[in-house]
Amino acid sequence: MDGVTARRWLITGISGGLGSALADAALAMGDGVAGTSRNAQAARAFEARAPGRAIGIPLDAGDPRQAGEIVARAIDGLGGIDLLVNNAGYAQAGAVEAVSGEEAQAQFDANFFGPVALIRAALPGLIDRGGRILNISSLAAVETYAGLGHYCASKAALSAISESTDTEVAPLGVRCIAVEPGGMRTAFAGSSLRKSRARLPRYGEQDATQDASFRKSDGRQSGDPARIAQLLLRLAEMTDPPSRMVLDMAALDRVERAVAKRLDGYRRAASPHDDIGFP
Repeated sequence: MDGVTARRWLITGISGGLGSALADAALAMGDGVAGTSRNAQAARAFEARAPGRAIGIPLDAGDPRQAGEIVARAIDGLGGIDLLVNNAGYAQAGAVEAVSGEEAQAQFDANFFGPVALIRAALPGLIDRGGRILNISSLAAVETYAGLGHYCASKAALSAISESTDTEVAPLGVRCIAVEPGGMRTAFAGSSLRKSRARLPRYGEQDATQDASFRKSDGRQSGDPARIAQLLLRLAEMTDPPSRMVLDMAALDRVERAVAKRLDGYRRAASPHDDIGFP
């Protein structure tokens, strides 16, 4: 894509946090942005940021059934899509045993099935234009945390399918990148957080520790959405981006520790000196 020519973005979840910051950064560059918000008032307010270039779409990006309409509205409002950013999502807290099937389905709809449906709907146009897909995943795709099993699983699935998609569409001129940030100053640990309706006594200590951690971190996370938005603007122009990436050295250190721990487990299981090792 030509860095001088105005680009057309479809960004999910523009009501706040990273989605709002990225939309503002793109609009400031003269680009057009179609943004989704489940709140109709927020979608209308978004259009006032840059009349004619900001298109508010009051639909739920976490509902796979709405993906086709979201993409159609973005194309109708902007004349096409050059970049799809799957940003909308949330964290479902609770022990794996405590999270209900309904809660688990909603988590995967928001963080995985919704984004995948948007990828499918947007790809024909992106292939025509040599576009790009940015999936906002998480360090939780690599690390895992007690009490956030479904969130970790949904983000791991998003990163994995991003990598597979990138392999499939790179020969067609499209790149698909999973961005795996650490903590950002968003509503992640506050108003966006959902806790399992069931609170089982055997996980009481775990739940209390996690609740305290969320309260302490809410609004105090190290990641600045405005700074990360600028990094994403650069990523959108990178000639040969990786299919998965983190955004700073602290996150890279955590990835390296998580991967090293996993490799150690694989190696110990494969050792002929281990009772459960390979023959």
